[in-house]
Amino acid sequence: MRIAVIGSGYVGLVSGTCFADIGHEVICIDSNAEKIAALKRGHISIFEPGLEELVVKNAAAGRLTFTTDLAAAVGASQAVFIAVGTPSRAGDGFADLSHVYEASRQVARAVQDFTVIVMKSTVPVGIGAEIERLMCDVNPQASMGFASNPEFLREGSAIDDFMRPDRIVLGLDGPRVKDVMSEIYRPLSPDGARLFFTSRSNAELVKYAANAFLAMKITFINEMADLCEAVGGDVNDVAKGIGLDRRIGPQFLRAGPGYGGSCFPKDTLALMNTARDQGVALRLVETTIAVNGQRKRSVARRVGAALGSGLRGRTIAILGLTFKPDTDDMRDAPSLDIIRYLQDQGANIRAYDPEGMETARKLTDHVTFAENAYDAAEGASALVIVTEWEAFRNLDFAKLKTIMADPVLVDLRNIHDPGTLRGQGFRYAGVGR
Repeated sequence: MRIAVIGSGYVGLVSGTCFADIGHEVICIDSNAEKIAALKRGHISIFEPGLEELVVKNAAAGRLTFTTDLAAAVGASQAVFIAVGTPSRAGDGFADLSHVYEASRQVARAVQDFTVIVMKSTVPVGIGAEIERLMCDVNPQASMGFASNPEFLREGSAIDDFMRPDRIVLGLDGPRVKDVMSEIYRPLSPDGARLFFTSRSNAELVKYAANAFLAMKITFINEMADLCEAVGGDVNDVAKGIGLDRRIGPQFLRAGPGYGGSCFPKDTLALMNTARDQGVALRLVETTIAVNGQRKRSVARRVGAALGSGLRGRTIAILGLTFKPDTDDMRDAPSLDIIRYLQDQGANIRAYDPEGMETARKLTDHVTFAENAYDAAEGASALVIVTEWEAFRNLDFAKLKTIMADPVLVDLRNIHDPGTLRGQGFRYAGVGR
């Protein structure tokens, strides 16, 4: 099937590339000419394991192409996926839909034969119907069907999530659109078992509700971690004990510095604001947002507590800047708030991340970026693990002890054994342990 994907950012590029890999003819569209030129050369601007190789493979096979010419691409396609960004709007926290509206207008003008317009961008409930009205007003003669198909891609494992999904949520009305969407996803679900058909408004709510629920799980285990510290428990064992219950499951029960990234912060905020507009109080979501906001600075205070003295004039080494490993995404990363707090207390920051430093340079001030973990730790009074990159699980602590000013490890991801580290002469502080 001929598919056009509007937007060649994270969701659009991963989705378009994977659609091509399962046999469709895909053209990815973006208004950024430099990005398109780079994609044509096989270079991608985001870090996602395996994605660049998949782009090169499918481009070479002729199934995946890139262009800035939206009209030509849409006119030749049977389905058009809108996958542009919907960040939080400055000032009020509502989803910024300006890119969605502009893309929809352009697509409507370019439609030729019957085309299914698929909303892949995360939009508040009811926006799909609004976009349908807008597009029909722009081009009343166009023959279009409409669907909502939210994405559930985790950064760092997006290709696997796309190719082996738990479910494929398809919000639509009418058999013709259902036939098209079933055909698109047939390679991923030949018997249709993974396809969940519902209304467009339900599909829009599923996306927000899923992210809000997962954000609540993270926030819950972080509060349990605080209780564990107060009563002498170990949150790792508590999380394992409750995660073994099949009704709960182990995912998203890792205590740490709070959630960040491109989805949870903006989606929980957008869901809360949508509910308020409808006169509905989502108190659990509201509390999740508030507790997570406080979390990042509260864990930063552990550094001073671990040192047992003030931070002013001390060098603190930060390992891990991105909001999670295996990505270069710095959006709402806990490291940013932690760094600002430490700087407010007078600390000097030296930081290292395998992929996120280029973006971090633009988001921080007065931070020294190191070439590796040991360069960051040289002369530092404390080493703080903020992101659990695999490389930080295998540090040479004997070497670190010789180059640090003070052997202090603040492990905000609980990836090291406290007893082992203390046996090597380190003062260790974890989360909920």
